[in-house]
Amino acid sequence: MLDDIGFYTLTDKRAENANSQSNLMRCEILLTPKCNLHCPYCRGLNQKELPLPYVQYVLQLWIDNGLQNIRFSGGEPTLYPYLKSLIKGCKEVGIKRIAISTNGTQTLNYYKALVDLGVNDFSISLDGGCCSTANKMMGIQKDKNKYFDRISKNIQYLSWYNYVTVGAVFNEENINDVYKTILYIDSLNPSDIRIISSAQYNKVLDNLKDLPEGVLNRHPILRYRMNNYKNNRNVRGIKNSDTNKCYLVRDDMAVAGRYHYPCIIYLREGGKPIGVFDDNFRNQRQKWFERHNTHKDLICKNNCLDVCIDYNNKCKGFKKEINSEGNHS
Repeated sequence: MLDDIGFYTLTDKRAENANSQSNLMRCEILLTPKCNLHCPYCRGLNQKELPLPYVQYVLQLWIDNGLQNIRFSGGEPTLYPYLKSLIKGCKEVGIKRIAISTNGTQTLNYYKALVDLGVNDFSISLDGGCCSTANKMMGIQKDKNKYFDRISKNIQYLSWYNYVTVGAVFNEENINDVYKTILYIDSLNPSDIRIISSAQYNKVLDNLKDLPEGVLNRHPILRYRMNNYKNNRNVRGIKNSDTNKCYLVRDDMAVAGRYHYPCIIYLREGGKPIGVFDDNFRNQRQKWFERHNTHKDLICKNNCLDVCIDYNNKCKGFKKEINSEGNHS
């Protein structure tokens, strides 16, 4: 089961019962294009910063549709001036998981304040196991000692009492340091480590075969990825044997600007939105699901992530079981 691996929203129960009217399981909103770093693989965000009333409108529609888990991202979401009030509001209405995708460069006191307000999931980026590699991947030319130690200390401290995953992106600039990077991140004691090649690089990371078993035992998502790599399976890419339907789109989404997208990957890779976000978004997403063939869409085919593919295949399997019993999904 994918949730046993660490993908807490991708449960068998969700796969078996998800439809166009079920609770929204995971939604992500990109609050601002602003960022204090210049990571070479980042495509940036071609959207204006969202005004607070619009964000509140989006959140309320999601809440009305049974929102279970939310993620705030950007850009760098901690640069959004109203982030704390949004987190407080989400906590007050009982959203189960309130997540932040951050580059980890804010002060520890700021992150502590987010925890006090309700954040219980941090995804922090760190693409190098030493200062020089990390700085290169952050695009830092000046003040070269400014962030690496701060990010490391933030990961280490927050991991003591919160769910923290560290995301490490690799390309030709840091691929030779991948082993060292993972061992360094492990030393910070996060809940898990998510490794991935950048979309531009998009290769199997095959130089990690000798990672210590203890490291893999501590990080189930890392082990999942490593098992895929050992079987020559990349993080990205749909095979012909995989389903051509995206079941996730019905109860999972990303919003940027005035628009909603199939998923965060589709948005980041320049895909067209499903439509303008309004109270008709569920119908729009169901129609997209019905007509869209992921095998014929190069963004989906080349960039869909392994865990999303596994979830969609599981959904397809459940639908086959239901139909074989004479029922219809």
